[in-house]
Amino acid sequence: MSFPLLTATAVLPAIGAIATAAVPAAKRTAAKWLALLFSLATLASAIVVLVRFDPDGDRYQLTESHAWIADFGVRYELGVDGIAVALIALTALLIPFIVLAGWHDADPLETGSKRWRPTQGFFALILAVEAMVIISFEATDVFLFYIFFEAMLIPMYFLIGGFGDRAHEHGEETAATQRSYAAVKFLLYNLAGGLIMLAAVIGLYVVAGNFSLTQIAEARANGSLDMATNTERWLFLGFFFAFAVKAPLWPLHTWLPNAMQESTAPVAVLITAVVDKVGTFAMLRFCLQLFPEASKWATPVILVLALISIIYGALLAVGQRDIKRLIAYASISHFGFIVMGIFAMTSQGQSGATLYMVNHGISTAVLMLIAGFLISRRGSRLIADYGGVQKVAPVLAGTFLIGGLATLSLPGLAPFVSEFLVLVGTFTRYPVIGIIATFGIVLAALYTLVLYQRTMTGPVKPEVAEMPDLRVREIAVVAPLVVLLIFLGVYPKPVTDVVNPAVEQTMSDVQKKDPQPEVEAAK
Repeated sequence: MSFPLLTATAVLPAIGAIATAAVPAAKRTAAKWLALLFSLATLASAIVVLVRFDPDGDRYQLTESHAWIADFGVRYELGVDGIAVALIALTALLIPFIVLAGWHDADPLETGSKRWRPTQGFFALILAVEAMVIISFEATDVFLFYIFFEAMLIPMYFLIGGFGDRAHEHGEETAATQRSYAAVKFLLYNLAGGLIMLAAVIGLYVVAGNFSLTQIAEARANGSLDMATNTERWLFLGFFFAFAVKAPLWPLHTWLPNAMQESTAPVAVLITAVVDKVGTFAMLRFCLQLFPEASKWATPVILVLALISIIYGALLAVGQRDIKRLIAYASISHFGFIVMGIFAMTSQGQSGATLYMVNHGISTAVLMLIAGFLISRRGSRLIADYGGVQKVAPVLAGTFLIGGLATLSLPGLAPFVSEFLVLVGTFTRYPVIGIIATFGIVLAALYTLVLYQRTMTGPVKPEVAEMPDLRVREIAVVAPLVVLLIFLGVYPKPVTDVVNPAVEQTMSDVQKKDPQPEVEAAK
């Protein structure tokens, strides 16, 4: 029996979560180092998965399959394709930087505070989320996926509601109320999506007789499982609704700005760069593979929703006064590009969407973590409270600029390649959608450069005159991510080589081929 590498990759952070939570209360520093150690061990395991994966091999590799709830056809089945491998690597890469960035975010509050911040719990919850996200990427049993898709809401609820941002202009009691509101809203939206998906999962079992993704997809392909048209469409809608909430896609997005605003910067990165990727990943793995005809049927409506997300998110980002809410609305716009690329039903669009998931995770991490360092120094999230920071903290301002330029997809930085592929892939099949979506790029340049101008340039405000520059720990957090943004912007081939075969197989699932360019016949 071969070594269960996929299980080990998911179990390592789970063990780390338990071990970190068990550290005595007085040993906060030990808990931090233990969490960092387990996150690095998980990264090492993810690298082994990446090295062992053969892009030209079978669709699902490193597979594991064991009986679990035999009476109901539920199995513990794991397997990864190129898309899953890329996202597991992204998750495992970001968590150590999230841990380092949040090194002091859960330290005890000042003497006399009514709130207690258990440091061990904070880092244990981060590792628990990592474990659940990784196994969600690995699961090829629909029921197994559903369990962890929903279970990750629990640690995220406590991270949002229990460890919110300390920078709040209305005092601690108001801040606690708003954190509670954001956490409950996050939970209710995602639970609603999960309950609808549960009904669809049960319906899928009734129709197919099992929960195995590979068996159901194979039965669909060879014609031994023929779903009625209406049945397939209803099941597709049940799955897609849950994934659209998680993604988040307009109009199911409203929980995200509240959650990111009230969270600490590392938790905000965990939400949008890690957890939300499960939604877009699941659209590729489950919606398109299990319900190909329904996916094609719903494509026009989904593309319109994605287009609204792009323009709406960017427009609202332009008008924000809060730094974190601006980044949240920018992420909504970027997720619109990802969903658009998936449902453009072209190889360029889907390759771009997968690459966008990776690149957006890195660029958002840089921008949000630098914003967190900035906010922790000034004690305010409001853009108007800053000015002239580049004169007193040039390294902070420089890295903030790089993160912002990546967010607007500047050529030479990683997101440009993915956004370009998405737009090309969309334009070849839906030119009107592709043309309108390009306005999102213009708006991205507007909100990013205005944010930088108002916070970093101009006269030095008295409140930031003594602001320290980035410390060694903070540089260690952002420098590798900046290097990766530049590297993947110049040379994205390592990622595209891994994901492209999986994209071709997904295109085959929905029986779509890339449109041939129209060449005018020579006269």
